[in-house]
Amino acid sequence: MLQLKQLTKRRTTMTNISNNYLNLSDGNKMPQQGFGVYKITDQAEFDQAIESAWNHGYRLFDTAQMYKNEQNLGDSLKKLNVPRDEMFITTKISEANQGYDGSINSLKESLKKLQMDYVDLLLIHWPINTDFFETWRAFEDIKKSGLAKSIGVSNYDMVHLQYLATQAHEMPVINQIEVSPLMSQKPMLKFNAENNIITQAWSPLGRGKVLNHPTILAVAKDTGKSTAQVILRWHLQNGIAIIPKSIHDERIAQNADIYDFELSTLQMEQMDSVNTNHRVSKEPELVYEFGEQYPY
Repeated sequence: MLQLKQLTKRRTTMTNISNNYLNLSDGNKMPQQGFGVYKITDQAEFDQAIESAWNHGYRLFDTAQMYKNEQNLGDSLKKLNVPRDEMFITTKISEANQGYDGSINSLKESLKKLQMDYVDLLLIHWPINTDFFETWRAFEDIKKSGLAKSIGVSNYDMVHLQYLATQAHEMPVINQIEVSPLMSQKPMLKFNAENNIITQAWSPLGRGKVLNHPTILAVAKDTGKSTAQVILRWHLQNGIAIIPKSIHDERIAQNADIYDFELSTLQMEQMDSVNTNHRVSKEPELVYEFGEQYPY
């Protein structure tokens, strides 16, 4: 009986995560919850993590040229032997490969590594001042060619999006930025929403720095969930897309099990109160100024 209940719960979780999509401004749709692969490079770990994520209902897989694991992801997904149209694949053009020709040529190399004909979402990884508009022009042409179904950006602040809008023929459908309870980015979220841009949070758990925060521990206790689960639920209820990462089956399953409860208005306010505008990564404006020379 217990095994049947566990199986039923797992199927319910898979259905929720697999069918929970956001509509993009270009008419495409994207899973709200995906799986990040930053810093996973061992192929055996990769295979295990991707299989676990797939079995727990994840369909969006997020990589980048900078991660140097596009080939790993391609190999792992090939071993799953599932239809391409059931996956949603994101990759990102690194600073060194920006510019018109660099973006197109490096994407073609990324597609070879991924062993795919197209990506569902292509992002500019960081804004840099060199070839700023030429890179986006390449993205618009890449979309027209079918090599990417949707195009977006990552780590763009308001000023970068406003600047882009002065010459863009179409605006990004996604802005993937750092969002966590420590870095809630409320003004940025509002700006993205007002401009029909979905906010996607990388490192939604703040790289673990917020998991033991007393306020979040209290909310977790009240809900009977883990701190990671209440944080991810906070993201969902804020309309944010998320790409949590883990190589452990138990945590991958736990991160997917966030659809059978809801945070109250008070609990959402308590989660909001944790914000200190603390970044775990670099300031986008500094990367914009110094480009690929800026270490991060």
